[in-house]
Amino acid sequence: MKKIAVFASGSGSNVQNIIEFFQKDAFATVVLVLSNNPNALALERAKTLGVDAVVFNKTQLLDSKGVLSQLLQYNIDFIVLAGFLWKFPKHIIGKFDNKIVNIHPALLPKFGGKGMYGMHVHKAVVAAKVKETGITIHHVNARYDEGAIVFQAKCTVDENDTPEEIAQKIHKLEMEHFPTVIKDLLVKNA
Repeated sequence: MKKIAVFASGSGSNVQNIIEFFQKDAFATVVLVLSNNPNALALERAKTLGVDAVVFNKTQLLDSKGVLSQLLQYNIDFIVLAGFLWKFPKHIIGKFDNKIVNIHPALLPKFGGKGMYGMHVHKAVVAAKVKETGITIHHVNARYDEGAIVFQAKCTVDENDTPEEIAQKIHKLEMEHFPTVIKDLLVKNA
């Protein structure tokens, strides 16, 4: 069985959705949730669902004996970034080449890069008056939101949509697609 680790910084609705999806799956399972935020609701969601949850700081992420050693200790096969806000370090990316994906709440390459997350993205979408937005699931490399795109799903942006309304549309796309895309990647790379 493939072992998944999920990194998150916030509420963890994607984390919960991914854990629950793989609890019904015989091919892979989420065994570890990691967060840089000790107050992240994602940690509580993980514990409630019986998944180990770990908090770490910047030093532990950047130190090769820190977070990386925990990933190796758990025999992790695949890493998912689900609302994780820090840049991922090269030593972990190198160890898990093409085995780390992130979800971004816009259609990359538009509205990506440092500082473009959550409501910042949705406000930028409204300000740009674009007609559609969506989600992008992409491989993680050493630069924010520049890894190879794996999957995109779109939704329309109505003229009067608020950033909050766009956030709801994006959330629906995330819930629908993120776990299945992860599963497809795991099967393809098995």
